[in-house]
Amino acid sequence: MTARLLLQLAGVLGALGVAIGAFGAHALHDTLAKAGRLDTFETAVRYQFYHVLALLAVGVLWAARPELRSLGTTGWLWLGGIVLFSGSLYTLCFTGITKLGAVAPIGGLLFVAGWLSLVLAVREL
Repeated sequence: MTARLLLQLAGVLGALGVAIGAFGAHALHDTLAKAGRLDTFETAVRYQFYHVLALLAVGVLWAARPELRSLGTTGWLWLGGIVLFSGSLYTLCFTGITKLGAVAPIGGLLFVAGWLSLVLAVREL
């Protein structure tokens, strides 16, 4: 992981978040509401965006302070969290496969681990 990659991931995942969010809010709103999955979908989009913004901030910090290489670990953890947490919730919403809900807590743990990794990465600032 590099600062450049973190920033590129933030851009791609941000664009995907907007596209997925808009698609769900407009094209799938009624379907998601009827299935009782609108809140789940909104949670997936919200957490994706929280961590896209966090990736962006960490990428900027790392670009400014390249010696903070352990920020790469933070980025990987948050990327994994987005894929597992938001990804499993999106898949649950679109397929109805409820077993995928069990994957979301693993993504949540990756988010928490990423935040703790950030604490360790910047302790020498």
